[in-house]
Amino acid sequence: MEILDEKVLVWLENAQFVKASPAVYVLYDKNLDAIYIGESENLQNQFAMYFNTNFENDSCKQKTHTYQRAFVENPKERKRQLLEDYKKKHGKMPRCNADID
Repeated sequence: MEILDEKVLVWLENAQFVKASPAVYVLYDKNLDAIYIGESENLQNQFAMYFNTNFENDSCKQKTHTYQRAFVENPKERKRQLLEDYKKKHGKMPRCNADID
């Protein structure tokens, strides 16, 4: 289920080519189930870290197959709103957000 209006992109093919701008992003598994909703003040740095460290040995996020991203002015607020909307719709947080947010 797609959460953002933006195109769904394949992680390994596209993640290293994002802009260094504030953004929210959604990571999806191979079934297109949202597993994590995140935000960053610099998406290029965030994705480079994920890419170079294989998600810092985070076995939950390592299931990432595709993603969406939206460049926004206030990523923290937009993430909060996306998580709130997701929880209302599904009755729970995305799998990788459940323990940390």
